[in-house]
Amino acid sequence: MPSSQAPHPTLLIPGPIEFDDAVLQSMSHHAESHVGPAFVKVFGESLTLVRKLFQSTSPTAQPFIIAGSGTLGWDIVASNLAEKGDEALVLHTGYFGDSFAACLETYGVHVTQLKAPIGERPSLGEIEQALKEKSYKVITITHVDTSTGVLNDVKSIAALVRRISPETLVVVDGVCSVGCEEIAFDEWDLDVVLTASQKAIGCPPGLSIVMCSGRAIDRYNSRSTPPASFYASIGNWLPIMQNYESLKPSYFATPATQLVHALHTTLSQITARPMAERFAAHTQASDRVKAAVAELGLSQLASKPESQAHGMTAIYLPSGLAPPDVLPGLMKRGVIFAAGLHKEIATKYIRFGHMGVSVTDTGRNDIDNAIAALKEALAEAKQAKGL
Repeated sequence: MPSSQAPHPTLLIPGPIEFDDAVLQSMSHHAESHVGPAFVKVFGESLTLVRKLFQSTSPTAQPFIIAGSGTLGWDIVASNLAEKGDEALVLHTGYFGDSFAACLETYGVHVTQLKAPIGERPSLGEIEQALKEKSYKVITITHVDTSTGVLNDVKSIAALVRRISPETLVVVDGVCSVGCEEIAFDEWDLDVVLTASQKAIGCPPGLSIVMCSGRAIDRYNSRSTPPASFYASIGNWLPIMQNYESLKPSYFATPATQLVHALHTTLSQITARPMAERFAAHTQASDRVKAAVAELGLSQLASKPESQAHGMTAIYLPSGLAPPDVLPGLMKRGVIFAAGLHKEIATKYIRFGHMGVSVTDTGRNDIDNAIAALKEALAEAKQAKGL
């Protein structure tokens, strides 16, 4: 069935991503009251669908859907779950480790960063040693760092934290992982997973989605000082989310009603099938991309297979080429990739996002078309440079 969307280059960056027609059509919903029964039902169901997305049935866990970007999730963590002078351990696998650390420091939290070399991740041994050196209120893990394509082993790290430092809250930045990487909120005993609407979830940008454990809510309730933010306050949002999920109107700040309709549509699609099937589809697409990269004689920033993300691939360009040499050739062939983001090596690599409908919709050929376009664009760029 042909798409109802205007013709456009295929967006294959690590978010925003291509959207399903039904998701975009649901955005055109007529104006309605955010406290009217029809919208309250959609919002309440969306919160329940978020639980399914995170594979959580815990009655003490609480999902939040708040208008804002994924970055708002950092603010919610930093302003509610740690206090000025508290210690936080940030596992650094790229650009977004620095950014989460900067957010925590904005609220007066003392941050220790455990930095891995570019393309690698801190080892479990290094993390264990760090946890034994100091008492941390929070540990943050970037599940997939969008700047490097490095995947962290959240399940093993969470188990390690529970064994070594059980009082430390395990916080996962899942902006570039939720919806394409396996994540089991209850089973892995996580405290916070934060994400955004525009990546593997397949909704337009503008919603911050956060899941908090009962342990995290208890941490908020036991603060000795007020939360350091008004808009990001768990105290202000918790009763709103509880009321909406119970299908009762409630108000603190106006939700993004049209975006919530889009989220409801995409989450209904995603959760209609077992999450394991979705993760497997992304793994298979990722394997095809990684094999093509290797065939081209190129290497990834994430050098070890176990630390390679399944929703994106960060690809080193051949020596002598920079992103401006290759990206226009891709665009000419109807494909959009992203330039490098890690400030130390931004001119040396490009990023290929392969998640959401580009992977799960069997009627599309986005991934194969992009691989073919990449081969042609690289050959053209090399020829132009005399390489």
